Amino acid sequence: MKLTHIAFTACTMLGGLALTAGSAQARDLTIVSWGGSYQDGQREIYFKPFAKELGKPVLDESWDGGYGVLQAKVKAGETNWDVVQVEAEELELGCADGIYEPIDWEKLGGKDKFIPAAVHECGVGAIVWSTGIAYNGDTMKEAPQSWADFWDVKKFPGKRSLRKSAKYSLEFALIADGVAPKDVYDVLATPEGVERAFKKLDEIKPHIVWWEAGAQPVQLLSSGEVVMASVYNGRINALNRTENKNFGFVWPGSIYAVDSWAIMKGTPFPKESMDFVAFASKADNQAKLPEYITYGLPNIEADKFVDEKYRKDLPTTPANMTDAAAIGVEFWTDNSESLNQRFNAWLAQ
Repeated sequence: MKLTHIAFTACTMLGGLALTAGSAQARDLTIVSWGGSYQDGQREIYFKPFAKELGKPVLDESWDGGYGVLQAKVKAGETNWDVVQVEAEELELGCADGIYEPIDWEKLGGKDKFIPAAVHECGVGAIVWSTGIAYNGDTMKEAPQSWADFWDVKKFPGKRSLRKSAKYSLEFALIADGVAPKDVYDVLATPEGVERAFKKLDEIKPHIVWWEAGAQPVQLLSSGEVVMASVYNGRINALNRTENKNFGFVWPGSIYAVDSWAIMKGTPFPKESMDFVAFASKADNQAKLPEYITYGLPNIEADKFVDEKYRKDLPTTPANMTDAAAIGVEFWTDNSESLNQRFNAWLAQ
């Protein structure tokens, strides 16, 4: 995926963009996340307050993922990003390649303060999020209940939208074909399973509008261009709140994952970067996030501060975990390159 836009924080000072010749710190601390309503919330609860505490400008930019983007920056010696929110396999790959700074867990109060999936030598869990089916409850006579429904273009006519990547597309294809979510990576790990997934994708290929940035599927739903889409759960809830939408989200068959804060190797702001990660990882700060967008919170103590009215929409609520699968981090770390090459070739056919 590609960088789409840059959003500067409201706290950015005019002098923050001025470059001072010969200065090792000729720019401001720059934090990178996923844009949209999610980053809007982060800006209010993390970026602005931290800038005030730091006493210096903090910039924030957005990206759409893709390990090659990070790798290229470090190899070129252009680490103009300091702290980046990354997906699980980007964290694994980058840690193995040495493009991240190690995490100082003592500064975070210890690893036992966080859910196990949020603890890594190169990253700290920022959110637990799910990808599942979203639909417009105002326009659909009958709501879809499963990925089999997503694939059923006769019962549910109209275009659909999926993320333009092998990851998720292949899993959802297998689930639509009858594979239990808990077994999906066992099946996908076999050549027969890969063939089965692509064969299932063939069925729906003419009906798909592909998306790359997280804000796109909700825009497609809002405009009526598609009747269903794979969507990050928090985006749906945020639109329902802020724009009075009636979007539904299907939890069974969803895939949940942990995104993490990672600090780029060679940053001129190693201390400030770690200070930010610690600030954003505090229980009382994380607990403010569901007010803006309903993602799960990796800091174990944060849950007790969350208002009860938000709990039903969190990926970490037990009922929402039923018939859901955790993203296969190890699988995608090992197979991402080969399967994405095949996926791109399949798209081009």
